Amino acid sequence: MTDESLNRAEELLARLENARAELDRLSTDDNASPERALEILSELSELAKAVEEELERAKREAESDAAQS
Repeated sequence: MTDESLNRAEELLARLENARAELDRLSTDDNASPERALEILSELSELAKAVEEELERAKREAESDAAQS
């Protein structure tokens, strides 16, 4: 189970990096939509929370596995 949580966290981190890269591109585009930038910032916030939740889940699972050993 811990591996699954870590895999999900890695997938979320990849999505986070993609969103950050898009925001970076928007910052250099004079015609960029401010609304799109706000959408990406919101997405970054949600992804960061999801990554944190997955890492916490993995930590709890690892601690539970260690306690059962």
